[in-house]
Amino acid sequence: MPSSHRDDDAELARGLTIWPDEDQPDQPGAGGGDGEETGAEPGQPPTPDRPHRLRRGLLIGSVALLALLLVTAGGAFWWLNSFAGKVHRIHDVFSSIPEQQRPGRPAAGQPGHGGLTFLLAGTDRRSDVPTTGQGVQANQFVPGAQRTDTIMLVHLTDDRTKAYVVSIPRDSWVTIPGHGRNKINAAYSFGGPALYVQTIEELTGIRVDHLAVIDWSGFKTLTDAVGGVTLTVPETVYDSGQDHTWTAGTHHLDGNEALLYVRQRHGLPGGDFDRVKRQQYFLRVLMGKALSQNTFTNPLRLGRLLDAVTKTVSVDDTLSNGDLRGLALSLRGMRTNDVTFLTVPTTGTGFEGEASVVYIDMDRAAALWRAVKSDDLGPFLESSVKAGEQLGDTTR
Repeated sequence: MPSSHRDDDAELARGLTIWPDEDQPDQPGAGGGDGEETGAEPGQPPTPDRPHRLRRGLLIGSVALLALLLVTAGGAFWWLNSFAGKVHRIHDVFSSIPEQQRPGRPAAGQPGHGGLTFLLAGTDRRSDVPTTGQGVQANQFVPGAQRTDTIMLVHLTDDRTKAYVVSIPRDSWVTIPGHGRNKINAAYSFGGPALYVQTIEELTGIRVDHLAVIDWSGFKTLTDAVGGVTLTVPETVYDSGQDHTWTAGTHHLDGNEALLYVRQRHGLPGGDFDRVKRQQYFLRVLMGKALSQNTFTNPLRLGRLLDAVTKTVSVDDTLSNGDLRGLALSLRGMRTNDVTFLTVPTTGTGFEGEASVVYIDMDRAAALWRAVKSDDLGPFLESSVKAGEQLGDTTR
């Protein structure tokens, strides 16, 4: 990740200045026909230093262009930094977790050592005012008031050319530190962001670098900020839980409709499993729309996206402005084809008491977590195909 203003400016300016080739001989006729300067009087010899003046002019012009680009790069740096400074921070997410209880990283020189892992949380707190983002008007966490409706682990590879997004069903039956066995989405309700991170780290053995949280209100705002999304529903389904019918075909969704779409589970053949697939599909479409519009190279589009993110998303306080700026620069070449969406392998559903739960296939999950940490999902995906596992997103 870029660590200085100089690195950012150099990256933005690289490859845009054209220098004259001092070793290239002058070409006859370049000045207008016979090698003589077109402005010379008849009988007068050509001005001997014209090629040198031309070179000097090009050199001066190139220097001026470079200076302009550096000023522009500096402006871009300031611009990105100003947005980063508006992001709402969640305090003490990691400082309250004992270091000896946290997973380590791959050793220096080992695959995945420079990888970066984010934990995403979509919270279900029912609040009339925002609980995440720059416009937060209520406490980020109230014990017992919210759970994580969406759980995704996002791993960026060492070279930042690929991203792995692994969804964990919210009803997964796991161990929550200090609280015994329970549904995984209860961790946030029991202990807030810190316990949520600690639960995921103990389950996966992957060290979480940063946390990002968005609530329902923020989800709707972010969707509307990009102009909504267009997606396909393969077959007509009725959502009895939200009293909404989705007809087969193409739909353009605004924020309210998008929230209905990603929250549906009643009426879907796979219940919560299909709900996870819908969330992955929606995220892929949202990413595709942003990236296909050249967001990272269009200041207006990037500005709208960054403004929406700062208004809706909260991140941990260890994610500095420089980290955010460097992340934006390092990911601007990524496309949706570079992102792999998966759901953690499971053995099915069952009941714990009266609670309907999902059981994680711990052996297959362990293989997945090892693959993520080493920046190489290839062998795991090949074995999944052979086993007939359906772990990716689909259009439902």
